[in-house]
Amino acid sequence: MVFCHCGRDAIIQTSWTSKNPGRRFYACPVQGSNCQFIGWFDQQRCQRCIDIIPGLLRAKNNLESEKTQLQQQNMNLEEENIKLQQENMKVEAKSRKLKKYLVFSWICFVMYVLAF
Repeated sequence: MVFCHCGRDAIIQTSWTSKNPGRRFYACPVQGSNCQFIGWFDQQRCQRCIDIIPGLLRAKNNLESEKTQLQQQNMNLEEENIKLQQENMKVEAKSRKLKKYLVFSWICFVMYVLAF
């Protein structure tokens, strides 16, 4: 067990700096304390890892951002689709009503012609 400078049990956190990307370290569990960094949990990474991991993290963040934007666009399109379906139902109902009036007017016309 590793203890911080204030005597508490240290916690393990992950560094995301460009110098130590993904490297875990011991830290004080108290937010804002003076003994934040205590020591490294992991061994130092190879230079290739240090060079590659930041680029992978940027790519991951870009993909997550793009995913969020696409999800928002999808929600907007689904809302628009619902509105268009409702409008379509109203137009179809109006069309059926007009067809009934047309049939009724033709029946009246035929009856008028047959009456004379």
